[in-house]
Amino acid sequence: MHLSPGIDFFLGQIERLLFSLGSHFSLTSLGAAFLIATAFYTVQRLRRGRRVRPRTILRALFPRRILHHRSNHADIGYLFFNVFVFGVVFGWAVLSYQAVSNGIVGGLSALFGAPAPVWPAWASRAVITVMLFLAYELGYWFNHWLSHKVPLLWEFHKVHHSAEVLTPLTNFRVHPIYAFVFANIIAFATAVASGLGHYAFGDTTYQYAFADTNIILVLFIHAYVHLQHSHVWISFTGWLGRVLVSPAHHQVHHSADPRHFNKNFGSCLALWDWMFGTLYVPGKQREKLTFGFPASRTRIRSRASCSTRWSRPPAAYSALCPSASVSRSHSRRVPSLTPSIMP
Repeated sequence: MHLSPGIDFFLGQIERLLFSLGSHFSLTSLGAAFLIATAFYTVQRLRRGRRVRPRTILRALFPRRILHHRSNHADIGYLFFNVFVFGVVFGWAVLSYQAVSNGIVGGLSALFGAPAPVWPAWASRAVITVMLFLAYELGYWFNHWLSHKVPLLWEFHKVHHSAEVLTPLTNFRVHPIYAFVFANIIAFATAVASGLGHYAFGDTTYQYAFADTNIILVLFIHAYVHLQHSHVWISFTGWLGRVLVSPAHHQVHHSADPRHFNKNFGSCLALWDWMFGTLYVPGKQREKLTFGFPASRTRIRSRASCSTRWSRPPAAYSALCPSASVSRSHSRRVPSLTPSIMP
């Protein structure tokens, strides 16, 4: 048996995942998250007048209760599936980004005529970069909102919210159908922005990108996106908490507390949550959060509290409450905008 193609595929996937600057799980972005979290815990200890020891910081960064948790072990399995299986099985089904974009340019040109290029190349590229990032964020928010509001979609999305501990690996905990729907919504949203931009600038305009990933998104991935799925409580308050999704914002989104249900659907920006009334700005002080569905084990959650999260609880929530059902998730993959990445 000739194993070369299989080995080449395996090594290629590893390279794209870990060594591409545009990957959401690149070694550079993971290293940046490690440094930020280390600095955060170091500053915390210094403020409290405590000694800073490498061993103490490492224990804070990598708690054994999380590393050895069965939920974390399951996330490793999701990583292998999504990296080595999902793209092969489902990649062909993604909506054509280029076809939608070209269709919009063609339609607008037929209606209003083809405009002449008037912007300098650097300016049009800067604007299209921002447009595509905003379109991605809006598509992400809309897909995430739909996945919580539509019972059928929630059945697939709840896989992500079944995680009982959060680590960067939780990003891979998604159902293939959820990822498929997400990819198509993101492809459509960014293709519309691309088509409008190309027509407005009178020429094909390319975004600023690293390894085909929008440069703004790459900066967010390297700043703190990994910490959104973690135990590191870094919160943005005030006006900043209404603009950006901090790690604490997303940790609250995963909370099993009913007062946190249907909040913070955004990825990098909190703007859409603020505009549409789904924003919850966490405080500087860490909130005590429980993730996953603890009621499925303790049976202490009432039927009423289950129904506060969804106006029409999905049928599969019987695992959580005697007469209801629930759970949720994230992902992303768009041509020329972003790598596969889970909310």
